[in-house]
Amino acid sequence: MGSQVSSDEMSVRAGQGSDEVLVSQAVWDYLAAAGRPWLIDFEHKQGMSAGIIRRGERGGCCAVRLQPVESFRTAGAAVMDGTISSETRKAFIDLCRCARKEMRKRVLLPCTGAPDANEEGSMLQSQPPQPRRSQRFRKPADEEACAVLHEAAQKKDLESGLASRSEGQDNSTCSVCMGDIVERATLEKCGHSFCRTCLDQAFKVKKACPMCRLVYGQMIGNQPAYGTMVVERDPDLEIPGHEGYGCIYIIYHFPPGLQTPEHPNPGVRYPGTDRVAYLPDSPEGNRVLGLLRRAFEQRLIFTIGTSMTTGMQNVITWNDIHHKTSIWGGPCCFGYPDPTYLVRVTEELREKGITAD
Repeated sequence: MGSQVSSDEMSVRAGQGSDEVLVSQAVWDYLAAAGRPWLIDFEHKQGMSAGIIRRGERGGCCAVRLQPVESFRTAGAAVMDGTISSETRKAFIDLCRCARKEMRKRVLLPCTGAPDANEEGSMLQSQPPQPRRSQRFRKPADEEACAVLHEAAQKKDLESGLASRSEGQDNSTCSVCMGDIVERATLEKCGHSFCRTCLDQAFKVKKACPMCRLVYGQMIGNQPAYGTMVVERDPDLEIPGHEGYGCIYIIYHFPPGLQTPEHPNPGVRYPGTDRVAYLPDSPEGNRVLGLLRRAFEQRLIFTIGTSMTTGMQNVITWNDIHHKTSIWGGPCCFGYPDPTYLVRVTEELREKGITAD
């Protein structure tokens, strides 16, 4: 299941129902962002709207449903007895395939047919040419910036650790109970000291220094059991800011289940979920991928709690290790380009004890 699949196979497939089409998650993200005018043109011509209904389908795809636009419903455009016409389905599949070709060429051209001389709205603005694949092994400028930031962060951590160690040796106050230290226990790596009982209680919650958060031992989370992490690669799709490399798809899948004693509400049911995230298929991206694999094995990627976006309780949520769930849109849309993302997620993983060997 984790083997590489061809780009054409991942682009578009038939869905479960007559009104569904399976589309590559990357292609749909492209259409929903840069290709929005194409979707509007399709809606006007076919009288049908397209909307995502399920993420994380097999092969890194999402399920898209075609349904009549309200203004066209009375006319029965493209719909007979609740079934989408074959012409409409073919038009949408052709739209996705054309979007796929544009993503490969990295030059945005019309994909719904050649427009008339006075026709507007069926073309996207062109963009400057992107680097060719011959630059695949050239280190992008943003990765060089990431390396510099990473080294600076490590130097800062070392200096602050040495300073705090010196302060900790002279400090007679426990930062947990805020009283005088009783039966001093000093942590070997960072040098911070606490009351023996205070440290024991803190380590029952999290095996990390209560002051500097340096992890001791292997941290194990409460991520639901029976989840899967599947990795697939698309060598032809380039992530903004990481041109010259392909794209890594990370597909997480969790079936529904019951909370266990390690969760907030034991015995209460939680729904399943599917998540798709993206990394550049570069040396730095693959290094982060290796760290995420270890975090997943240690059950640290997800937890059960209240969703910050929907407010729903007793659901599977991210656990403070940020993922890019979109290719485009920048940081505000959880997408790229984001020059410091790989450094930031590496730091988040380090705080949970996940570091490169």
